[in-house]
Amino acid sequence: MTVYLAVILVYLAILVGVGIWASRRVSSQEDFSVAGRTLPVPVLFATLLACWIGTGSIFGNAEKTYETGMAAWILPIGELAGIAALWFLAHRVRRLEVLSVPDILESRYNATARILGTIALVLAYTTIVSYQYRAAALVIRLAMPSIDPAWAVPMVAAFVILFTALAGMFSVAYTDVGNGTLMILGLVMAFPIFFAKAGGIEGIRAALPASHSQLLGPISGVEAIGYLLPPFLLILGDANMYQRFFSARTERSARWAIPLFFVGVALVEFLIIGSAWAGSALLPGLENPGAIIPTAARAVLPTFLGAVLMAAIMAIILSTADSFLLIPSTTFVNDVWVRFFRKGASQKEIVRVSRIVVVLFGLWALFLSTLSDRFLDVALYAYTIYGAAITPSIVASFFWKRVTSQGAVASIAAGTLVTVAWKGLGYEAQAPAWLGFPQGFGLDAVLPAIIVSVLALVLVSLATPPSPEEQVARFAA
Repeated sequence: MTVYLAVILVYLAILVGVGIWASRRVSSQEDFSVAGRTLPVPVLFATLLACWIGTGSIFGNAEKTYETGMAAWILPIGELAGIAALWFLAHRVRRLEVLSVPDILESRYNATARILGTIALVLAYTTIVSYQYRAAALVIRLAMPSIDPAWAVPMVAAFVILFTALAGMFSVAYTDVGNGTLMILGLVMAFPIFFAKAGGIEGIRAALPASHSQLLGPISGVEAIGYLLPPFLLILGDANMYQRFFSARTERSARWAIPLFFVGVALVEFLIIGSAWAGSALLPGLENPGAIIPTAARAVLPTFLGAVLMAAIMAIILSTADSFLLIPSTTFVNDVWVRFFRKGASQKEIVRVSRIVVVLFGLWALFLSTLSDRFLDVALYAYTIYGAAITPSIVASFFWKRVTSQGAVASIAAGTLVTVAWKGLGYEAQAPAWLGFPQGFGLDAVLPAIIVSVLALVLVSLATPPSPEEQVARFAA
């Protein structure tokens, strides 16, 4: 066994220990889904950071940095803008005292919106879990190359499923304190070494093509929108964010975790992109550029520090995987099984079924993990499904009194269908000629999906009678 794998296994054992401890505190659906609404600001900040920074950052953004250089500095702008906007939402979300995003959709709109929202959420979030499996498996194989690749992904899936099923939000939130700390410390220690060994800015520029030192480089304006808009839309309506706001001790706790979250994401994304930029100069010609940071951790850093950084990368991946597996599972149980089939279920029964659904959705994500190995592409697709389908209706529920149930249903359905159809018809590789783009021009699904979704929301709402005042009052400022 290598030092790298040993450090990772010790870290995973600690996580399991915390999960077992947390499982003793779970006796109700509220405990499993929203940690009994007890999370203070420090824990809230840590779990927000750990669940958001995942494979899309450590592999997807690193991959784009390796391919384009300094132009990748724009990648976090969309998510940071979304976090800033959450300042105006967090306390309102906590005030609702609900358990899930589809709860919000039914409270403000109707049961149809709830069902469609649940479908879009499950579709997007299990896709996100699937590429977390692949990323964690890649780290394990880098830590110990002798491991059979065919077994690495199922091993990771088994761990994520078991850990998530143990105690739900309690285990996820409190282990995220350690995950967040480890990811920041690992990257803070590693980045200066990568940067120095690459020869600083001048050394990096000398080693890379000239375009990699340009602020915008080869990324076009339309392409930039395709990178920035999906994470902006996702985080603004992300059920992970809302689930943590539901879990906050008070409205004030929910709101004041946001500035810390903003700073934490900015710091970690800066370190990831900076490390990947330096790493691209140190290790040119990688077959898998998305793996530049864990590869550099093993090739460039002192052994123990490299092992710590690999453990930090594993923390980044697993904290996102268990969060994105927990949300669709608890959402399905709360918004489909309890709401429509077992309204009289006991708390113990709900917790037991929640754990079963975690296993089922975890296995579904394992199947999805076999379909693609492009981290950023899969991430943006999943972000778009959710962001275009649900975010417009969620945001409108708090800020536009005139939005109606019919408008929300039309928006959710349109956003989901356009995203899936756009991808299925291959328009991301070749935009349809009638749109007027040049031959060979690909157009990311996020633009048509969000445009159609918002138009459906606005036009259908204006064409239908306003919602009853009592339905709107709960969502007022």
